[in-house]
Amino acid sequence: MSHVTTEKLPKTAGDSKTSWTPGLWMRRYLPGLWLVGLLTAASYGLRSFPGLAQLSPMIIGIILGVMMCNLAPTAEIFRPGIAIAGKGLLRAAVALLGVQITIGELIGIGAWGLASAVIALFTTFFFILWVGRLMGVGRSLTVLIAAGTSVCGAAAIAGANSAARGSDEDVTYAVASITLFGTIAMFSLPLIGRLLGMETQAYGTWVGLSVHEVAQVVGAGFQSGELAGKTAVITKLVRVLLLAVLVSGLVLAFRKRDGAEPEADKTSAGVPLVPGFILGFLGLVLLNSGGLLPEMPREAIIDVTPVLLTAALAALGLGTRFDKLRELGVKPLILCGLGTIVITTLSYILVSM
Repeated sequence: MSHVTTEKLPKTAGDSKTSWTPGLWMRRYLPGLWLVGLLTAASYGLRSFPGLAQLSPMIIGIILGVMMCNLAPTAEIFRPGIAIAGKGLLRAAVALLGVQITIGELIGIGAWGLASAVIALFTTFFFILWVGRLMGVGRSLTVLIAAGTSVCGAAAIAGANSAARGSDEDVTYAVASITLFGTIAMFSLPLIGRLLGMETQAYGTWVGLSVHEVAQVVGAGFQSGELAGKTAVITKLVRVLLLAVLVSGLVLAFRKRDGAEPEADKTSAGVPLVPGFILGFLGLVLLNSGGLLPEMPREAIIDVTPVLLTAALAALGLGTRFDKLRELGVKPLILCGLGTIVITTLSYILVSM
């Protein structure tokens, strides 16, 4: 995702043959990681200010990163750490989402609930790909918007970008679009659900099938009670689990598109057929389903995951310039809005059947 190169620093007399001593690692990456950590802490602290409490730290983090990038050029010393945070932390956070899912919870929503999640997700994904092509939106940005809308927001964008390899501006634009329309859905769906007289469980399923971010699903679901909230979260986690299927399919599709020669397990760009963080995600789902994760570390992982997402998005913001975002135009935003309408409407139809 980042355009920053990662060539090794020149060797000194004290360096090992590999040149990767702990001291060298700290010299190279610690300044950038320190800056990302500072923005992450600020993102959580700013939520105490009036008007900002409704924003997730992830969104505040990416806003702070973009503002800093555009107000003052990022010094070269910070860039390696920023680059590793933007890539590594985001993928680690996606993998750690697996501790929040069990196979039993997924089975609990029933065959039609599982089928509805699959139908809503893949119909929306391919609809956005089709419309994005008609509108002339860039291929990578279209894929990121499609993944974020149909699956689970920023985490899905991170996963999809392992195949799409979009720019930092593509990722930032996609995250911003998903955040905008997901927030609108979070506040409007409870009102619409009441106007339509939806039953509690049906409303929760609708929210879980259609709202973008997990945090937004929690916000919209629990506004109609605990049952609606729990139903919404479990349904949403089905979509999160399908991220593994989607990312693996994207890797195959991009390998075929790029005309790579068949290999055992890699694309021509060195991307594994199944990215490592997706394997980690699935492994944690299985461990959690078998009750093999102790409660204390599991709860700690659940708490740290949004912090990692916030740090990673702040790092992406630090590599994003307004002039490049303006070049992308308003079409991708319209595309995301259309996708949001499709998944919300289709999900309501599926719930009502």
